[in-house]
Amino acid sequence: MEPTESEGLVEANARFYRVFESQDLERMDAIWSHRDHVRCVHPGWCLLAGWEAIRGSWEAIFKNSTEMRFSLGDVHAHLEGGLGWVTCTENILSEARGNISVTSMLATNIFERSGGEWLMVHHHASHVLAGDPAGQS
Repeated sequence: MEPTESEGLVEANARFYRVFESQDLERMDAIWSHRDHVRCVHPGWCLLAGWEAIRGSWEAIFKNSTEMRFSLGDVHAHLEGGLGWVTCTENILSEARGNISVTSMLATNIFERSGGEWLMVHHHASHVLAGDPAGQS
């Protein structure tokens, strides 16, 4: 049975995190669009514009991390024409310079349909703040 568009989008999002875990720059190259409009905001970083800046960020992240494992929660996908976006919580177990940490981030990943596949055009991850300032659950 052929996956639905929404299932394909959720799978593209999951693939992004598998590639992130692999820390393989060539695989990261393959899942991103290389067009000028791509953007990325890593936690604590400024806005990165264009594939070369984004690729350089992944190279630095992979160089300074020895292991990272993601468990995703609250995954929600939405499609609108040739664009799709996924919001999720990234629960990250990581090791860097001998230190192990567990962190949760909120992420929005935007994908563009190109040649029959979903390519990432925007990744934004932010730290989860304590409490619920909007009073929502």
